Amino acid sequence: MSHFYKPYKEGTLICTLCQHYCKIKEGKTGVCGVNKNIGDKIECLVYGYPSAMHVDPIEKKPLYHFLPFSKAFSLGTVGCNFHCSFCQNWTISQTHHINKSRYFSPQDIVSLALENDCQSIAYTYNEPTIFYPYARDIALEAKKSGLKNVFVSNGFESPEVIDDMVGIIDAANIDLKSFDAKYYQKKLGGNLDKILENLKHFVKNGIWIEVTTLIVPTQNDSDEELEKIAGFIAKELGVHVPWHISAFHPDYKEDALPSTSIETLERAYNIGKSQGLHYVYKGNIGEKIETICPNCGASVDRLHGLCPQCDRKIEGIYDA
Repeated sequence: MSHFYKPYKEGTLICTLCQHYCKIKEGKTGVCGVNKNIGDKIECLVYGYPSAMHVDPIEKKPLYHFLPFSKAFSLGTVGCNFHCSFCQNWTISQTHHINKSRYFSPQDIVSLALENDCQSIAYTYNEPTIFYPYARDIALEAKKSGLKNVFVSNGFESPEVIDDMVGIIDAANIDLKSFDAKYYQKKLGGNLDKILENLKHFVKNGIWIEVTTLIVPTQNDSDEELEKIAGFIAKELGVHVPWHISAFHPDYKEDALPSTSIETLERAYNIGKSQGLHYVYKGNIGEKIETICPNCGASVDRLHGLCPQCDRKIEGIYDA
């Protein structure tokens, strides 16, 4: 049984799930609102209590180079370690109200995934790092049944958690929301440097990653910022790492901002390609998914990750 906390001083424990490393006094919870010091340990209050469960196409995560056309059994709880003003799932991420009317054990989740013909289980909707003790137990159970495990995350895990994921979590879609340290700190409640380190850590640990940037008008849509994001992915993670540029729709506290224009997404796409990225995808606009071979420019057979023209293998994971 792994636990993600350590002693600090009398009556206080440090939670080691994420980079906040909250020092939590007895009876209190950390930033996320769902990990509580109950005296001798930190208890994950949402363990066994998903707030949302769906069967999704894996492409919705979005993961385009991981088991294409398969189904992922997706679940999330409540709570988050960020407070993004544009959160698309704010009704669950920004609440700490846990519905305890029905308990779902890790075995229950795996059974549901198998009944629904899913090839993977995705920990998503809210920030899964804050319910990692639950996700971990489900993932270990899932492995016994031949299922893969996917994390959809803001990338603020502790190094301890990223190391623990080896052999348990197969793929992750990580948000790189901005390249502005002040914006990350003030608007989101995170730390840009830690997220950049974590992205490299995922790659080093052999976990397949794809990166998503939600392009928010006036906030992170300048050429300069997009060039920095795409350049970081290309230089530090690899030109083969897919970049998902996603359209923003007004939501939560940002309902005064306009939706992202098609022109802005085109501009971001061109910036990604100019920085050398092989795979850039426009999201949230209903565009058909097409992977272009970086070698010859042909449209790729996404199911097998192979170019029909030149036989180039497309990076990714294509069999369960």
